[in-house]
Amino acid sequence: MAKNSRWPSIAAALAAGIPRGCLHPAVTAWADADAAAPGRRAWGVAFSGGADSLALLLLLWAHWPARRGRLVALHFNHRLRGRAADADARFCEAVCASLGVACVSGNWKQAHRGAGEAGARAARFAFFHAALARRRATALWLGHQQDDIAETVLMRLARGSGTAGLCAPRPVQAMPAGRVHLRPLLTLKKQALADALEAAGAVWREDASNGTGAFLRNRIRRDVLPAWLAATGARDALAGAALSRGLLEEDDAALEAWLDALAPLKPGGRLDVKALAGRPRAIVRRALHRWLALQADTGDLSRQGFELLLAAVEAGRATRFSLGRGGFATIGKGALFFEKNRRRNAARRGK
Repeated sequence: MAKNSRWPSIAAALAAGIPRGCLHPAVTAWADADAAAPGRRAWGVAFSGGADSLALLLLLWAHWPARRGRLVALHFNHRLRGRAADADARFCEAVCASLGVACVSGNWKQAHRGAGEAGARAARFAFFHAALARRRATALWLGHQQDDIAETVLMRLARGSGTAGLCAPRPVQAMPAGRVHLRPLLTLKKQALADALEAAGAVWREDASNGTGAFLRNRIRRDVLPAWLAATGARDALAGAALSRGLLEEDDAALEAWLDALAPLKPGGRLDVKALAGRPRAIVRRALHRWLALQADTGDLSRQGFELLLAAVEAGRATRFSLGRGGFATIGKGALFFEKNRRRNAARRGK
């Protein structure tokens, strides 16, 4: 159990061992600007009770003292580990009580044996964002560190991600509805955080399920990452992965800016195919992704289907491509537009 009276002194000791200059500069710049802004909205902190999230909460409390009264720790119980998960929640509540930080807990009501990683993550973030919305807050702080970068890269390589996927997790990530996800620990390794916590006198919760092979990330963490680090020898592979992530984010931002300058998306949901003629495929691909994201009834387009539609957009040829029961992607007169399925709409009106 957490020792309540000691957590403020532990936070101070941890901050001395991990000064602000060790945190990601893009995140500290955002935090300083937000702390100086009028209104001073709450900061939500994802807090599982593990080493990473504990270090995050303590460092925010210590390095931004003016924000202490506005910190809200968000703890989500997936209800997949029984009494151990309940003990995690009690630990988090005790730490927050000691620091004078509000703690909001939630439970996964749809939890079930054999639940997948994607479902658990979706439920967790739905809770986080709902809790932020109730406080009219936009900032969610997350404890990802350099090991998480390497794990994410390896996972996304396996599914064929492009630069947008491979540059995750981002230090400052703009989200829908004006929200932002912040990850100041991406400059630090997991072991360095654990060592600093131990030196400061902290204890934390360990999730035993992380050592199992139930989820892909766990298998990569347990089996793949140690072998990869051993194979790279003296090289600092984790720092290398973090550097590559940053470079990929720069490339991704440049491609997004190029596409913004072309402005191929037009009123009425049309994509100007002529404006994309002769442009690199990476630009056309992004434009098509943007266009598809704006359509309300396109169904699930397979990767193969996307590539066929991409080839048609590149060629600028007249096309009528099925996007499921909702309608068609149609190219004509130099533009791509969504053509609704008239038969389906007529059948709906007839009901």
